[in-house]
Amino acid sequence: MEAKEISDLVYEVNSHLEKPELQRALKIESSVRSYLSDYLKGRGFIEVPPVIISVLTDPLNHPVYDPTIDYYGYKYSITKSMIFHKHILTKHFGKIFTFSPNIRLEEEDKAETGRHLSEFTQLDLEIRDATREDVMSLGEEMIVELFSKIKKTHSDDLKFFGRDLRIPKKPFERIRYKDAEKEYGGDFESILSKEKKEPFWIIDIPLEKREFYDREDPQRPGILVDMDLVYPEGFGEALSGGEREYKLDRIIERIHKKRQTEEQFKWYIEFAKDGLYPSAGFGIGIERLTRYICGLSRIEDVHPFPKVPGKLSL
Repeated sequence: MEAKEISDLVYEVNSHLEKPELQRALKIESSVRSYLSDYLKGRGFIEVPPVIISVLTDPLNHPVYDPTIDYYGYKYSITKSMIFHKHILTKHFGKIFTFSPNIRLEEEDKAETGRHLSEFTQLDLEIRDATREDVMSLGEEMIVELFSKIKKTHSDDLKFFGRDLRIPKKPFERIRYKDAEKEYGGDFESILSKEKKEPFWIIDIPLEKREFYDREDPQRPGILVDMDLVYPEGFGEALSGGEREYKLDRIIERIHKKRQTEEQFKWYIEFAKDGLYPSAGFGIGIERLTRYICGLSRIEDVHPFPKVPGKLSL
């Protein structure tokens, strides 16, 4: 790295850290973490530590760079999400959550969206014996309560951003994936996000659009019992989740349907052989949530050291 490149990076980082927008956004983000933690603990959840590296991580359903670490002869991946770990945990702890650092080394085109970072924090939660309806209801209540508290405690910061944070009404609107696709085409999420005034759910996502661990509806083959929450005003996806496959034969069948191998997920298969419980949960990105609350156009404006895909970062 050239001396000028280093100097430019130092200048850029210092200039970013001095922005009043960032400083106010981080105040709000700190409260977001605190409020959400208190909310979940008040409802019987246990906070668990995050997993940073593991022999098992989320395969995702879109291409990313996938660096691995050879450690004492074992291949470790950097955590893309804690989906498997939190499902395993529900066998022993009924309701868990974690603030999980996720590393997803996205391709460079994701830099244009304003909502992708290669390193971000996800509030990941899971509930044993829960249904999609249970976690959707939880998500709605959690967001409404959070927004209400932020409006009361951060009125000066919201005024600084010129943000009139709207408190959504429950229940949020539900739209079936195939209905939205039929009416608006493949870019339906972006179109609906710009059109809507309040958060809304996309439900019943086709099997091929998601990973193998999302539960297929036994009454509707090819349809998953899952959901995405989408922010209005063009802010895009907020959270993703649903019910999980927990029976060994279904897990193996779904792995094969994705043209993946049992070897790739041998650790998870062993846990399934030992027995897993039905569960449901979701993950919600903290930086995206803060960006929406503040009404900011770029997600890097809520992170002190943002990792924008394709860009040199500290």
